[in-house]
Amino acid sequence: MMGVSGNALVPLTMFGWVPLVSWLYSKLHPRQAAALAFVFAWMFLPVAKIPIKGLPDLTKVTVSCAAIFLAAWFFDRERLLSFKIKPVDIPMLLWCTSPLFSAVFNGLGVYDGLSESMYQSFTWGLPYFVARVYFSDLKGLNTLGITVFVGGLLYIPFCIEEIIMSPQLHRLTYGFHQHSFLQTMRGSGFRPMVYMEHGLMVAMWLVSASMLGLWLAHSGVIPKKWSTIPYGEFLRKCPLWLLLATLLVTTVLMKSTGALALLALGLITLYFSNKWKTTIIILLLLAIPPTYMTARATGLWSGENLSNLIAEKFSEERAQSLQFRFDNENILVEKALEGTFFGWGGWNRSRVFDEYGKDISVTDGLWIITLGTKGIYGLVLLLIVIELPVLLLLYRANPGLWHKPEYAATAAMAVLLMLYMIDNLLNGMVNPIFMLFSGGMCGLLSQGVPVEDKEQESQIVTQMSDKTRYLGNYQSHLGKTRFLT
Repeated sequence: MMGVSGNALVPLTMFGWVPLVSWLYSKLHPRQAAALAFVFAWMFLPVAKIPIKGLPDLTKVTVSCAAIFLAAWFFDRERLLSFKIKPVDIPMLLWCTSPLFSAVFNGLGVYDGLSESMYQSFTWGLPYFVARVYFSDLKGLNTLGITVFVGGLLYIPFCIEEIIMSPQLHRLTYGFHQHSFLQTMRGSGFRPMVYMEHGLMVAMWLVSASMLGLWLAHSGVIPKKWSTIPYGEFLRKCPLWLLLATLLVTTVLMKSTGALALLALGLITLYFSNKWKTTIIILLLLAIPPTYMTARATGLWSGENLSNLIAEKFSEERAQSLQFRFDNENILVEKALEGTFFGWGGWNRSRVFDEYGKDISVTDGLWIITLGTKGIYGLVLLLIVIELPVLLLLYRANPGLWHKPEYAATAAMAVLLMLYMIDNLLNGMVNPIFMLFSGGMCGLLSQGVPVEDKEQESQIVTQMSDKTRYLGNYQSHLGKTRFLT
């Protein structure tokens, strides 16, 4: 992520986002405004950092959260002040404060730990908090899901333009490339970055939009619920199958084999878990990240057999790239395990240097970065933060209910969280959109009545009321009969 560079549009759009979000709050329902403000900030604001003395740098994540909270204070204060921390929020609180322990146990000082904790809170905690305030019910999660789907549709022309003309939109708009241009080249073409940090982020964005769109359409949420977002009536006029097909084709054109494999895996998981009303497939997916981390950290699996398989069946180049990551993980794991239970802390202390002081390590996966900087403590918390909502959903709502309109977005988000954790075994893409999913689901599932029982409970209460009324009338009739007798 770049520092303050580029043209005047960088600070103008960053600081101008605050009044724009306030305007959205004045015109729309607060929930709609919050969803649009966060999603569109992630899609279009510059990939840049603006230093602010005494506070974390201003980024597209921090400015979108700050703008939402400021607007909520003026237009939706009652909802904001009604928020209460619940036990389900404890993992996120511990995760946000984990850098403090890493700093203290490595002699880096409390100030360094607090500074890193503040940065982590702004990057992970604030999106989670936004979701806890605005998307902690079924309708809210459906609104968020539709907004992400529409965001994916809006990204299509930008992606097509960069596929044809090369990734230049961020440079033309804000004056600089947000990442190495060499990494956008894929074969004889390009992989778009648009206004995100990396092409892999755009690919996962389209995967998320595609999965949400397909499952919301399958469950009947869209186009019936287009009205939950602005300009939904315009989208209603477009054939839904055409929108979905165009989005899927664009996702394929992103030339990201890993993202496409995750999309296929996610759709298969959603469909068959729902059809067979089973949790087995979900539990198997949940087990992949901890199993991989344990096998790699203990040296039980070197990864060479997988690299050889990819070289034989698919591509020698991709196999070499994968083995390069495995080789780097080996030396990084060895260095990480030499540190404390809370990791090495910051300042590149978890990286590997040669005898001349040259950094010889390359950190790709978020899990190995976390293990090195925050240790086993931080890695366990990262797993819990991402996978806990999925486990809670399995406890509250059986997959057999996931095709119903009220559960559609929640089910798709649960699977996307699993895919995100799997993706971060090899990539280190910190994406706050997934923290919106996590926060919304945790808020929903922390309610006292299980999700799947709410409708049933309402029916039971109605039936009991009817029976009580009937028994009352019957007893009254018996009393009159005895009196006459």
